[in-house]
Amino acid sequence: MKKIICKREYDTETATFIEKHTFGCLGDPAGYEECLFQTPEGLYFLYVNGGEASAYPTEDILRLAKTKVADWKNGN
Repeated sequence: MKKIICKREYDTETATFIEKHTFGCLGDPAGYEECLFQTPEGLYFLYVNGGEASAYPTEDILRLAKTKVADWKNGN
């Protein structure tokens, strides 16, 4: 998936995958996943997708500040 945010391109095809967090079970309408990526320029983003009753009912890309990466990895 590719998305332009603030004139910067975030693309799961060209970025480096780092880690994935999954919440819920397969088929759970409230379940979702967050995948952390880093762009070649060093920016971080989350690719998110989930069930219809989840926090992410449609796939999306969300920017993540470098200062928030450690918190995300620790589940905070």
